[in-house]
Amino acid sequence: MSAPTPIKIDFVSDVVCPWCAIGLKSLEQALEALGDDVSVELHFQPFELNPQMAPEGEDIGEHLARKYGSTPEQMRQNQGAIRDRGAALGFTFNMDKRSRIVNTFDAHRLLHWAALEGRQPELKQALLAAYFTDGRDVSSRDVLVDVAASVGLDATEARHVLDEDRYAQDVRAQEQFYQSQGIRAVPSVIVNERYLIQGGQPPEVFEETLRKIAAEG
Repeated sequence: MSAPTPIKIDFVSDVVCPWCAIGLKSLEQALEALGDDVSVELHFQPFELNPQMAPEGEDIGEHLARKYGSTPEQMRQNQGAIRDRGAALGFTFNMDKRSRIVNTFDAHRLLHWAALEGRQPELKQALLAAYFTDGRDVSSRDVLVDVAASVGLDATEARHVLDEDRYAQDVRAQEQFYQSQGIRAVPSVIVNERYLIQGGQPPEVFEETLRKIAAEG
């Protein structure tokens, strides 16, 4: 039996990006299908959809109308499509529970710390569920500490990370690096630092692409 092919994946995304939640679920299903054929090293990299977002956030309807020119009917259609795609992948979008777009810089700092603690994938999934499924405010430090504790991270240390502005420079540097690489939209999934898969693709697309890359490797 041949050894699994090592693959490095950098998943560039934001925790308030619905297509990032869809893309992550699709990627997870693809990796399940690949099984022991690959050995994956997965890193979540920061991207802020709204880096200038004020601490109090902004009403979602107003934000989408201002940023994309979306009408209420277009928003309803888009939300329906997102909800259906999520349901098909086993992720629940409760659109009625979230009313605001929020600042995510603190969430990215916490994710940076979680990587050092070996709990980054768990925290990423928990933050996406907190925002999209439970409608929680992931810019609130109390909420962030609670979510961190729910995946086995130390709550007191999480609070210190947030209150002391730890890893701010690291996160800014990572954000700037991916922007310098031309990343303007998320999710952007970079495989082995060479191949780019963009958007909330279906699991089959991720699986097929990763199989090709593994075969080359």
